[in-house]
Amino acid sequence: MAASLEGQKLGKYTILEPLGSGGMARVYRAYHAKLDRYVAVKVLRSDLVDDPMFLSRFKQEAQAVAALRHPNIIQVFDFDVEDDLYYMVMELLDGDSLHTRLNDYRIRNDQMPYGEMVRILLDVLDGLDYAHAEGMIHRDIKPANILLTKKGQAVLADFGIAQIIGSTQHTVSGALLGTLNYMAPEQGMSGKCDVRSDIYSMGVVFYEMLTQQPPYDADTPLAILMKHVNDPLPVPHQIDPNIPMALERVVLKALSKDPDDRFQTAAEMAQSLRQAAGEAVLELPDRISLPLSFSTMQSPSESVAVISGTARRQLVDAAFAAEETDASLGPKLEAELAALKHVEKKQFERLPVMVADHNSIEEQRRELTVANAAVTAVTIFISANLIMIMLMGLFDSRGAFHYFWPAELAMIAGGLFYIMKPTRIIWLMIPAGILLGLSFLFTVSNLFNAWGAWGFIWPLVIFLIMGTIWWSVKWAGRGEMTRRKAYAAGHGLSRAAYGLVAFIGLVSIPFGS
Repeated sequence: MAASLEGQKLGKYTILEPLGSGGMARVYRAYHAKLDRYVAVKVLRSDLVDDPMFLSRFKQEAQAVAALRHPNIIQVFDFDVEDDLYYMVMELLDGDSLHTRLNDYRIRNDQMPYGEMVRILLDVLDGLDYAHAEGMIHRDIKPANILLTKKGQAVLADFGIAQIIGSTQHTVSGALLGTLNYMAPEQGMSGKCDVRSDIYSMGVVFYEMLTQQPPYDADTPLAILMKHVNDPLPVPHQIDPNIPMALERVVLKALSKDPDDRFQTAAEMAQSLRQAAGEAVLELPDRISLPLSFSTMQSPSESVAVISGTARRQLVDAAFAAEETDASLGPKLEAELAALKHVEKKQFERLPVMVADHNSIEEQRRELTVANAAVTAVTIFISANLIMIMLMGLFDSRGAFHYFWPAELAMIAGGLFYIMKPTRIIWLMIPAGILLGLSFLFTVSNLFNAWGAWGFIWPLVIFLIMGTIWWSVKWAGRGEMTRRKAYAAGHGLSRAAYGLVAFIGLVSIPFGS
């Protein structure tokens, strides 16, 4: 980054003092004499704008950002270039960042009230929904880019900056910049993102607000990326049992690894968040509280900062994800991959080719697994019947089928449960669960010759149907948790179903003799 511009003129603005620096820019407080207005001037890093086509791209993107008009998005007043310095002029906000506020609570060994969390998120989602409707994706949502003003509003900063810088890069990995702790899997894998990538980042922010830690962390960028792509999400209430389950459901859906399983719009997430707040009986404040006021060795004074998209570096020993955007993220990943290639070349050599190939590989693996499951289920069904026919002939047990036929239902149920494992389709529980339950009831009726009892036990079938539907509806629509529940149910109940088949087969021979 160039030397400080303090005391110099930049266009119409007199640079007063630096406010902070980040991974993509340095921010100054400045003064516009004719308008008698103090502003924040963000000067982009010169080493990031050496592309000959940068000027036209900068103007195009900056115009789009400056056209945004929303109370929850920081206002961009102007943009220009002077002596190879590209800068944007924006409103100067008095307050602190969400990053600083969370660190303040952490130092106090305290937690932000749940109602305040929801109020902040609703403000940001309102601005995000507006920007998305205007065709703008943020790409770098994190607590350091959420400003909490003294007017009691949450304001989203740095809109479009990641796009302005990223659009100048020539390679896929070079275009990747941001903060991996808050980055959606598809964004980290390809550098490409859409509305739902911002939703994922909002989910990470919410997760950190609830648990005081990001969901995934590691020593290297590649390790963090692989956790976002592959690792199950650590469930928030396992970290803090006091977290309302209604709020956790919002987090789990927002953090689904598959974009189709997330909230599809910021408005949809906001609506779900309001419903969750009502379910948890949370009182939502009309405005965000002022910065915390306390004194500790780590933070000797009130946490107030005048910032515009770049957070302060005042708190020490704060175990949170880095607040600065990493503009060299792509090259760092490339360096890690190069170091790993000599160890596991085939495994890692295609990682920079990101989302299209990754999705193709995952889809092929998924289809193969489902196909194997279906073939296995059909094979078990045919084999079990053939084995039963042979046993009937061997033991001259021609009446065995009278007792064995409920096993046919159990085998169909077992096949559906077995397919439920790789597909993670929770709705397979309804037909499979009903068939397995009926098989059990029919087996008991057969063995004890209790068919006459059906005159008064038939309501059990109604309870069985209602129970399987209730369970499926309860766990549907929860993203990664839904898939885990479907896998676990398919794994356990397929074994139960085939165990029932074996039991029926063993008792059918002596009963049918």
